[in-house]
Amino acid sequence: MPTAITSTAVSTDPHLGGSIAHSSAAATACLERAGIHPDQVDLLINVGVYRDENMAEPAMSALIQKNVGTNLDYLRSGRAALSFDLMNGACGVLNAVQVAGAFLDTGDAEFVLVVSGDAHPSGRPDPNFGYASVGAAMLLSRTADAGAGFGRVGTAADDGDAPGVVGYLDLGAAGTHGRERISVDRDGDYTDRLVEFAAAEAARYAAAEGLDLSDTLLVASQPTPAFAAELARRLGIAAPAVVTVRGVDGDPHSSALTLAYHQAVGTGQAAEYPRALFVAAGAGLSVACSAYHGAP
Repeated sequence: MPTAITSTAVSTDPHLGGSIAHSSAAATACLERAGIHPDQVDLLINVGVYRDENMAEPAMSALIQKNVGTNLDYLRSGRAALSFDLMNGACGVLNAVQVAGAFLDTGDAEFVLVVSGDAHPSGRPDPNFGYASVGAAMLLSRTADAGAGFGRVGTAADDGDAPGVVGYLDLGAAGTHGRERISVDRDGDYTDRLVEFAAAEAARYAAAEGLDLSDTLLVASQPTPAFAAELARRLGIAAPAVVTVRGVDGDPHSSALTLAYHQAVGTGQAAEYPRALFVAAGAGLSVACSAYHGAP
């Protein structure tokens, strides 16, 4: 049975600051919207990249799981839950959909919660950081409707030597402030190269899957405000069928796809189309695509 979206939620409260707080808030709201108890979640996947205080261990997923209260005592709940981090930038959400589908298909999971959140490691806004401090959550489950849910996830990576964007901790420059510093280097032609690569891969995916893009909603990652519009132009998708993230300052990064789709559902935009094409593109260069069939 296909993998379908049960509910989504986002966290954009500027007072929360950190990625863990944003991801946890979005996850809790997502479960509440679905009417699902935290103990019903069998798998939690965190796809956020930029972490509070640059923590490497424990996994951010474990801290988010604790905040959400997902099967913290499996002797009491009668079931165990697995959580882990899966980091692939903007493409992480669709990679998580792939993983979730495997768990759902085998019956090893009934509900999979995919969470995301990026924030400056200091927990404070930094105009030079470039990424929005937001969080998002997507609850996935199986659907009995064979024509609904996510289709095949297609992925591609550029074999070039220039990844476009590199985030790292410069220990020499950070000194004793390593927990609150991060360096992000972005090539000047990054977005131009990225939109060209994403458009080519999305067109190839649509052709392989037999998608009619004339009545397809485009849900894309948004490293710049104009990225989704330019991607749509190259794919021949009309402006009304493009989801534009609103109310966010900066690149939503790992939360972009969930945030965009959540807003499209909220405004009724998603219900106007029989399918959505999710296109994630980020550093690497890397692209992931998947069609989502059926009204929300």
